[in-house]
Amino acid sequence: MENTKQHSWLYKQLFSNFKRFEVTYITILLAFQLLVYAIAPDTIIGMISGVFGVLCLVYGMKGRKINFAFGLFQTCAMTIIAFQTHSWMSFVMGIFYTLSQPIGWFMWGRDDKIRSFSKRTRLILFSFAIVAWLVVWAIDASLHGQLPYFDALNLVIPIIAQVLYVLKYQENWSLWIPVNVAAFIYWTILLVQFLTGHNTTGALGMYLSQAALQGALLFNAIYASRVWASGEADNEGGTK
Repeated sequence: MENTKQHSWLYKQLFSNFKRFEVTYITILLAFQLLVYAIAPDTIIGMISGVFGVLCLVYGMKGRKINFAFGLFQTCAMTIIAFQTHSWMSFVMGIFYTLSQPIGWFMWGRDDKIRSFSKRTRLILFSFAIVAWLVVWAIDASLHGQLPYFDALNLVIPIIAQVLYVLKYQENWSLWIPVNVAAFIYWTILLVQFLTGHNTTGALGMYLSQAALQGALLFNAIYASRVWASGEADNEGGTK
C-alpha cells in the first residue's frame, strides 16, 4: 500500500495537470539543450546542467516538490562549470544553490501555501538587494573575476530570490527575471569572448549550454510569475 501511495505521488508530481502549451514549451526547451550538446559535445557537464536545469525550473513553475531533486543535479553541474570558467561569484552561488535543494525539499513538504509581501516590505527588500549588489561588485572586481558587474548580480539577487522561492513567496519570480536577463547577457558575452579567442578558459559547450539555459530560465520566470500570482501552482500534483 505504501509503495502504491509513493508511486501515485510521484506520478502526480511528474505528469499531472500540464497544459498543452506547457508540454510544448518544455519539449522545445529540452530539445534545444540537446541541440546545443550536439553542436558542442566537448563537455557532458554542460548538457547535464542544461537538461536538469530545464526540468528543475519547469516543475518549480508548477509548484512541485520534485523540482528540488532535479535541481540538485543541475546545481552541482553548474558549480563545476563556474569553477572551470573562473566565474567566482557564480561558483559561490552554485554552492548555495546546491545546499538549498534539500532544504527546499523539506520546506515544500511542510507547507504548500504561496505567500506574498506587502508593498512596503517589497520596496525595502529590493532596495537592500541593490546596495548588496554594489558591495559585492566591488569585492569581485578586486578578485579579478570575469565581468564583475554581472557576476556580482548573479550572486546577490539569486540568494534573496532562492530564499523566497524555498519559502514560496511569489515575489521570487520578480527577482529571477532581471537575474536571468543579466545571466543570459553574462554567459553570452563569455561565449563571444571564447569564440573570438579573447577567453581561453573552459570549453565551448560550457558557455553555449549556460547561455541557452539562462534563456530558458528567463522565459520560464516570466510565465511562472503569472502562474504563481494566479494561484494555479498551489498543491498541483499533490503533496506527500
